[in-house]
Amino acid sequence: QVQLVESGGGLVQAGASLRLSCAASGGTFSNYAIGWFRQAPGKEREFVARINSGGDTTYYHDSVKGRFTISRDNAKNTVYLQMNSLKPEDTAVYYCAARTYTRTYYDPRAYAGWGQGTQVTVSS
Repeated sequence: QVQLVESGGGLVQAGASLRLSCAASGGTFSNYAIGWFRQAPGKEREFVARINSGGDTTYYHDSVKGRFTISRDNAKNTVYLQMNSLKPEDTAVYYCAARTYTRTYYDPRAYAGWGQGTQVTVSS
């Protein structure tokens, strides 16, 4: 089973950019679609973006389309989330996970191997 570790979060001003990384260990990384999710205080974990195992198909939540880009480098066992034009409402802990179960791609229950998350805080 693949395990994932997120990094790259931080405190930035609105309009800035960040790139998050999701590094995998164990399992065969290139077999898995990977999803990014986020969870703000007092809210449920929500889908942000997903990339298929080959890296040629992506999905995004409407709120991040045109601002966020998900990509992967299977040679480095890493998935990235480039976040541009950040807004205060993007503030959350960001998690990545491997799609493991047969549920819709935006359902957190479809995923396993969750990392500890990385905090993103966007000030206005």
